[in-house]
Amino acid sequence: MLTLSSQATFAQGQTNLELANQYMSTGEYDKAIVYYEKQYNFDPYGTYRSYLDCCLLLKDYERAEKIIRKHQKKNPAIATLWVDLGNVLALQGQEQEAQATYDKAIKNIFPDIGQINALGKAFMDMRLMGMAEKTYLEGRKLMGESYSFGFELAELYAQMNEIGKMVEEYLQLLDTYENYLPSVQAILQNKLSYETDSKLADIIRTSLLRRVQKAGQKTVYNELLYWLLLQEKDFTSALTQAIALDRRNDENGGRIISLGKLCYSNGDYETAEECFAYIIGKGPSTPYYINARLELIEARDNRITSSGIYDTTSLVKLQGDYEAAFAELGKTPITAPLMAGYAKLLAFHLNDIEKAVEVLDETINMPRVQPSLVAECKLELGDILILRGNVWDASLYYSQVDKDYKNDAIGREAKYRNARLSYYMGEFEWAAAQLNVLKAATSQLISNDAMQLGLLIMDNLGTDSITEPLQMYSRADLYDFCNRRKEALATLDSLLISWPGHSLTDEIWFKQAVIYSKNGNYTKAAELYSQVFQSYPDDILADDAMFRLAEMKELRMNDKEGAKAIYEMILNKYPGSLFTVEARKRFRKLRGDG
Repeated sequence: MLTLSSQATFAQGQTNLELANQYMSTGEYDKAIVYYEKQYNFDPYGTYRSYLDCCLLLKDYERAEKIIRKHQKKNPAIATLWVDLGNVLALQGQEQEAQATYDKAIKNIFPDIGQINALGKAFMDMRLMGMAEKTYLEGRKLMGESYSFGFELAELYAQMNEIGKMVEEYLQLLDTYENYLPSVQAILQNKLSYETDSKLADIIRTSLLRRVQKAGQKTVYNELLYWLLLQEKDFTSALTQAIALDRRNDENGGRIISLGKLCYSNGDYETAEECFAYIIGKGPSTPYYINARLELIEARDNRITSSGIYDTTSLVKLQGDYEAAFAELGKTPITAPLMAGYAKLLAFHLNDIEKAVEVLDETINMPRVQPSLVAECKLELGDILILRGNVWDASLYYSQVDKDYKNDAIGREAKYRNARLSYYMGEFEWAAAQLNVLKAATSQLISNDAMQLGLLIMDNLGTDSITEPLQMYSRADLYDFCNRRKEALATLDSLLISWPGHSLTDEIWFKQAVIYSKNGNYTKAAELYSQVFQSYPDDILADDAMFRLAEMKELRMNDKEGAKAIYEMILNKYPGSLFTVEARKRFRKLRGDG
């Protein structure tokens, strides 16, 4: 219990400190130092730093030096006091004496992690990075194998912009302590997120490749390299590492099935196919065989059909893949997702609408099929009914799903498809209203297609109630949806002639380019894609048109140099584009990067 006398002393100390801090905050350092001096006599440990800072602000170096030396006599083991003293000497122009003092600080440290870290941090705070490096390296010698100061040195090198040294410190840590891998990944992920170029990623990759070759049975570097490749979305190289790890660790394909699904979700269907094919190659006894069998066909389907660049031979082969899978695995709740994809292929690409409807009906009525999959099949059935011209039946199926899954993603998709159907039928205000409801009803992002349709309607509905151009465009859109490409192109040509210079012009060119590409007229498609991004460089379709042109040049027109140039243009002109990641990957591949 405090006596009355000690209570009074404590209260006076508090008053001194409050007054000192108040004068410091207003820049009245000459008044603040009076109270800091009084408080220092009462509480030297709690006041030392503020008192010293005030002396330095007043440039009272003589008093500052006295305070430091007085503090050193009482606390000879505090190494950071040598840094304070060296700083005061340096401020007085005594550079040699300051350096000697810094050296003395390092010379006098002993094997104590806390002391060494405090000294290193003190040097870093003074921006004396070379001395901080010496401190940690000396600490490494003193501590031996018990502590290496790897994290501290790595962060120091990061602040010094010595990226190569930073990476080597982290990798050296993993060489000794493999359990540090999650920590190293978290740190590097944070640093990679602030990168504007690929310098750090390239250095990490190069350093890892060197170590992987020398690591023998150690897999920690393979794991980190695999992780890095996933961060860069370099799925092709990631697969190489995944296969090596799968074989070395006898993982039975678990990592690779996950990688395949990741590739699929990122639109890299080709690498996804390679992942699933690897699993299938292990034989039917592997636990992931059936999953990989189904996923492979879905990935192949998306690769062929999503780009719009395909031929009849590819489609017929894909149909054979589906039918072979059903012959091997049967038509069961497990293969039901495959049946939905098969129906879509039949209806939209092989023009076998009746068989497609039959397959979907069979799936919808199959016992024990997941309700969400039944809903997806109803949406697909609605789309196919539009091909038949049964728009009211299509709307009925969409409405059923909307009602049953009102708060789920599939319910929002159903509402979007109903709005799209209204748009096809020329009911623009109703379609726009439904899209607005969809946008307002959820905190989640609605689909990109829904957003684009909403913008298309609102931007082109016309304030003067003239809807004929949009009606013609929506009719062409419906023809294209139904694969009636000749009528779609004729309608779009009529629209350009009847309404020259209309705000729909870029959308018209873009849609014509897509249709010509489907028809195999790549020269005409290339001309139209170029018109879109050259005439409307700031429009929402510009980067899309540019990417599609580059992809077409690369895959269909055998113009690798032209494709490479356009991919590079996307990276430079549209760095925030949704196509940037894929464009960078393809650019590097065409450039010949390893």
